[in-house]
Amino acid sequence: QVQLVESGGGTVQPGESLNLSCTASGIIFRVHVVGWYRQTPGKQRELVAQIYNTGITDYVDSLEGRFTISRDDAKNTVWLQMNSLKAEDTAVYYCGGGLYTLRVREASYWGQGTQVTVSA
Repeated sequence: QVQLVESGGGTVQPGESLNLSCTASGIIFRVHVVGWYRQTPGKQRELVAQIYNTGITDYVDSLEGRFTISRDDAKNTVWLQMNSLKAEDTAVYYCGGGLYTLRVREASYWGQGTQVTVSA
């Protein structure tokens, strides 16, 4: 019954922006920690950002303030606003959720991913 669906990916030029969304069903969304991950071929899936049920956010240092994660529990949705995109941001982006901080324990539920390509 659990389903997370990502959307909003695409191909953009460096410096442009994208807004990814993740909509969940089958879970009590408001009590979940939700995060965004990214993965490129041959590399480990990397946590990009997470947002707790309280609204507190956590980002990896490499983002340099370019990304913002937000949530609206009434819509069962989490967004990742991605600004000033760089080529190295190119990856498949996944949302995942769980009941524990995602720096300690990986998500229990995953979406199918949405491709982000940053290229001139």
